[in-house]
Amino acid sequence: MNKVFLIGRLTRDPELRYTSSNIAVATFSLAVNRNFTNNSGERDADFINIVVWRKQAENVKNYLSQGSQVAIDGRIQSRSYDGEDGKKRYITEVIADNVEFLGTKKSNQGGSNASSASTNQEVTPYDFPDAKPETTDVDNNPFADFGDSVEISDDELPF
Repeated sequence: MNKVFLIGRLTRDPELRYTSSNIAVATFSLAVNRNFTNNSGERDADFINIVVWRKQAENVKNYLSQGSQVAIDGRIQSRSYDGEDGKKRYITEVIADNVEFLGTKKSNQGGSNASSASTNQEVTPYDFPDAKPETTDVDNNPFADFGDSVEISDDELPF
């Protein structure tokens, strides 16, 4: 099975092109934070190339820009080509089946959400900066009655 789910921010504005058969294709790079910290205590990010086709490509170009947050589901694809120097180059990218607009850089700073005109948009707390977040009772442990506790040491982690 080849399935990828990513949430991240665009590192640049999407580029929109059309094939010779007039099919829209957009490309952009997505910064995705790793779920662990490095030796300095900072989170590194991976920069992943994304390709989007057809109407969704046009929507991406029209409503997203650098800093926009999106959720992607798709598949990994690898391809190769011969560079100008004659050497073979390899590219790995994610072909997006679905792009969910989660917010824009402006909306996270309290501005308007530029992706509000898109279809299939998910509403996030960033769309309503004055709304109060839900609170959680951290003193109430919902797993208290599940039996013995499980302890995991950091020494057992593979990274």
